[in-house]
Amino acid sequence: MNESFLVYHEPVFRPPSEANSVILQVTHGCKWNNCTFCEMYTTKKYSVKPFDTIQKELHLLSTMDPNINRIFIGDGDLFSVDFEFIIATLKEIKKHFKKAKRISTYASTRELQKFTKEQLLAIREEGLNLLYIGLESGDDDVLDLINKGIHAEEQAQACLLAKEAGFKISVMILNGLGGQEFTEAHAINSAKLLNKVQPDLLALLVISFPYGFKHFKKRLKGDYHPLSQLEVIKEMRLLLSYLELESTVFRSDHASNYLVLKGGLNRDRDKFIAQLDHIIEHTIHVPSPHLNEFDL
Repeated sequence: MNESFLVYHEPVFRPPSEANSVILQVTHGCKWNNCTFCEMYTTKKYSVKPFDTIQKELHLLSTMDPNINRIFIGDGDLFSVDFEFIIATLKEIKKHFKKAKRISTYASTRELQKFTKEQLLAIREEGLNLLYIGLESGDDDVLDLINKGIHAEEQAQACLLAKEAGFKISVMILNGLGGQEFTEAHAINSAKLLNKVQPDLLALLVISFPYGFKHFKKRLKGDYHPLSQLEVIKEMRLLLSYLELESTVFRSDHASNYLVLKGGLNRDRDKFIAQLDHIIEHTIHVPSPHLNEFDL
């Protein structure tokens, strides 16, 4: 490692809300890396960074700015490494950044469920306080279709365990993920999963095909017909109509979204549904921008 600057192993991803956070790569890539919809880390081989390298990078960051107060730990899933390594990393962060108020990371339910409540409590007490969790769907058929490696009830239990340990959780559902085959089940069962989990934050994104639809379809474990823009909006409306959330911050403002909605659920649910109804009523047909005759 060059002692004068950090070298990031590209590509590097972080949630939109971590735009002002320092990114510390503890892992490279994704340990699972088998979800058929996800291309984030397909160009990387999974590895865990040596701890002495992490120590050097944190020291370098502290010499650049000792007042850093927001840190995002990458890459794909901090909980893919063992408990002792996570604790040691968090202690090292606290050693160098005593003013750190927010330490966050991606966390998969598949790996999260392997930790005990006592371990999660210890990790939380060392300063990690926000988990970004890609649930993708609450429907088991959709989860099987995309090879998520976990089912809805297991996802719910992992999220509830994290909440019991004191973490804030920001979850993501992928609109249109089930295609036309599962659109209703995907919307309704995702809402049921969210109602059970009661996340602190909910982000609704839209499935996209960065390498083309043919490439995406080859990776699937079943048949799939994508939704048009209008069908995606109808699916969003159906999901919202089944939500029973007490106090969740809601966002659909990712680059993949066709429509930006921001507010609280269920506080603003009826307002959002009215907006969606207006769009549905006044739209005849909106073709999907992801597809063309060559993709099909």
